[in-house]
This record gives sequence, structure tokens and C-alpha cells, in this order.
Amino acid sequence: MPILTSPIKFGTDGWRGVIGEEFTFERLAIVAPVAAQVLYNTYYSTVGSRTIIVGYDRRFMAEEFARVVADAVKAVGFDVLFSETYAPTPAFSWAAKDLNALGALVITASHNPGTYLGLKVKSAFGGSVPPEVTKEIEELLTVEVANSATPGKEETFDPWPSYCQALEKKVNIDEIRAAISSGKLTLFVDVMHGAAASGLGRLLGEKVKEINSNRDPLFEGGAPEPLPKYLSRLFAEIKNHRESNNSSLTVGLVFDGDCDRIAAVDKNANFLSSQILIPILIDHLTRRRNFTGEIVKTVSGSDLIPLVAKLLNLSVFETAVGYKYIADRMLVTEVLLGGEESGGIGYGSHIPERDALLSALYVLEAVVESGLDLGEYYQQLQQQTNFSSAYDRIDLPLASMEVRGRLLQQLQTQPLTEIDGKKVIDCNTIDGYKFRLADQSWLMIRFSGTEPVLRLYCEAPTIKQVHQTLAWAKTWAESN
Repeated sequence: MPILTSPIKFGTDGWRGVIGEEFTFERLAIVAPVAAQVLYNTYYSTVGSRTIIVGYDRRFMAEEFARVVADAVKAVGFDVLFSETYAPTPAFSWAAKDLNALGALVITASHNPGTYLGLKVKSAFGGSVPPEVTKEIEELLTVEVANSATPGKEETFDPWPSYCQALEKKVNIDEIRAAISSGKLTLFVDVMHGAAASGLGRLLGEKVKEINSNRDPLFEGGAPEPLPKYLSRLFAEIKNHRESNNSSLTVGLVFDGDCDRIAAVDKNANFLSSQILIPILIDHLTRRRNFTGEIVKTVSGSDLIPLVAKLLNLSVFETAVGYKYIADRMLVTEVLLGGEESGGIGYGSHIPERDALLSALYVLEAVVESGLDLGEYYQQLQQQTNFSSAYDRIDLPLASMEVRGRLLQQLQTQPLTEIDGKKVIDCNTIDGYKFRLADQSWLMIRFSGTEPVLRLYCEAPTIKQVHQTLAWAKTWAESN
């Protein structure tokens, strides 16, 4: 077996690269058996299994790359459960736990453009492995894993049935189905040509109006990321429906490429990110389902999240950006919900994994049981907390990693004391630099760990202020 000589770096959730450049059959065949061996060498071996789940999404040649993973893993002595079809990444995480496997290796590049593919490593407990595990994988990529004298065996399985059955038990599924069947609720679903395709149809029936269901590895020239710029068709569908039928509850749901991120659209075709959905879900699950536990948010999460938690007497724990940090917290304490700004939301009552289909069911349950449009529900929470804000984020490509290093050094040695004319009153450095300003707005500057990209986040009282602050930050970055 060859040894990897050029470095591979895992990001916040897996290794990704451009197909044919960083991400190749040869490099994947080296990474996969090392990942399997590291899974076995960690505490996951206590499950008493040497079986690895191998799954994939709908990207270009995803099945062929998954086949390379399966063969490489079997060659070093691990058994493989190979998926018969594409499925959401959370379905493979669920399968790892449900089937008592050692873990799962999933071929997906999540929300990245179509030129990318990647590998996510999931644990026996049904969530992303922690940073120390991916670090160990990186460190061992220059050490050859010997082929086994007894290669592993392979079986195939369909990940959908068990996964759907698990989700159905989490919600009042009959009430949601009845609302859709009777016309009380009209549901539009944009699966963005990804692995969520057919998911809500399987769970809720034929009246789910699914769009962008076909497999398109180029994602219409964009990316399968639940952002407004990619959702023109969904917005149009909801506006057309509103003009012809304004009496029913109307919800639009959006999933990313591997269905672990979610966003929504209300009856007026307003985009609702997870910054809005998380407070709604906290309120619904606490008031109507009597859920308890800690709320876990990443540092880039909206200020509305802790305000709603305080309203409901729930404690809040803040982590760095990346769902694996939320998953770590779920393993050591009782968590009601853990969520991140980019759309990943998970639940302590399920597996320590962000799960967009389960989040979708809870959102629909909240709408049906409250009788409120999502936009109305959000406004109600704003009134109850006396807090109103707007939020946006931009990802700014940098010229090189050298420029990245220069900006980072400046933030470390010359901390910002004023931003767009507003005084900085606090700086949180749990992950990047989150500057809280005198008007209680905030700007967060965070660097990608694997590429020359600067991520800029802002929450402020109005969208005009948000865009003004982000423009200031962009100018600051480009002038240094």
C-alpha cells in the first residue's frame, strides 16, 4: 500500500478537496484504512465491532469513490456495510449507532460546489469524531497500514427504513401528515439536488411538494448550500402559492447537499436561517414537548438564542464553530438542543449529530401545533424577549495563506478598538475574534483553517447596519 507524502487536512467536519486534484482515488485509498484503524484504536473498539458503514451522497462519482473506501477498508481487515443508495449523512451516523458498527465513512462534500468531494468520519456513537481523532488520522497518513491476511467481508444495506422509523418516533407524525393531507399545511421542499431527495416524501407522503429533486452534480452551477442566492425557484413557488391560496399554513424547507443543514422560508417568502429556527425550536420543544436540558450554541449564534433560553429557564453553553464541539458536549451532559449558525441542529434525545430531516419534522410540528406561520412565530419571540436584530455573513477569499497569516498577526498584536465608528467593548476569542460593539451589535472575524478564506459574521439591530459593518470589515481586510 502506498504512503501519503503530501499533507491532507481535516476541517470542521471532514476532509474535502477538488475532484481530480486534492481528492483522488489514490489519496482516498490511503486515508480510508487509516481512518478505520484510528476508529478501532480509540475507545470505539469497545463496541466489539470491526464493521465500518460506507455511505455516499449524490455528487459526481460518489458511488465510485465509496467503492474505493470499501475495498481499502476491507483490505486491512475490516468488515463493510455498503449502502445500496445515497442517503443523508445523518442516516449513516444513525446506522453506525443502530447497527453497533465501529463508525461510518461517508463520501460527501456537504455544501461545497460540485467540483468538490470529501470524506466525513463518523463514530460508533453516531456523530462526528472529535478533533483529536482527525488529528491522529492526519499524523498517521505517512505510516503504512498493512494489508490483512484475512480481508474483511462486505454486505449491503438500505439506510433509509431504519432511519425514517427512528425519526417518526420523535414527533407527532400523524398530526403533521393529517395537516398536509387535509390542506391545512402546504409544504415545499428544496432538496438542492442533494441527498435529502425523497426524505420528507417518505416520512410525510405524496403531497410534499419537492423541487430540485433530480441528481445534478454541478448544482446548476452553484452550490447545495441553503442560502437565499440559490433559492429563487423556491421563493417563486411560495409566492405563486400565496397568490392563489392564502388560507393555509405554508412552509418552505431547504436542505444542503448531504442533508445535515437546514433553512426555511415563511409564507411571505422570507428566508429564515438557523439563527431564527433555533429559537423557534427551543420554544416549541420546551413549551409543547416539555423537553429539558442545556442549550448549546456556537460563538457565531444569534443573541436571540440565549434570550429565549433565559425566558424558559434553560442554561446555555457556548462552543467554538463546528458541530463536533456541540457533539462533545452532548456526550457529557443533558442537552436539549445544539445548533450552529450555518444550519446544523441536533438534539440530545437523538444522536449527537446535526440532523436536518429531524429538524424539519420539529419545525413542522411547531407550525401545526402553534397554528402560526414561521415568520409570525419569530416575531412573537422577538416581542417576548424585547429583542430584534438582523444577521448576515460573508466569506471573503484572500489572495494567499500569507495574507491570512498577516491579518491574523495584526488581530493578535493590534486588537481592534473601534469598528465602523463604534467602540469595541468586548472581544471573545473562543474561535476567531468576536467583537461586541457599544450598540450591542457584534462582528466576528474568523479564518478558515484549511484555505485562504476569511469569514465575517455580523448581527445588528437592522440589516442596513449589518451590511455596513460587513462592508467595513471587508475594507479592513483588503487594506491590510
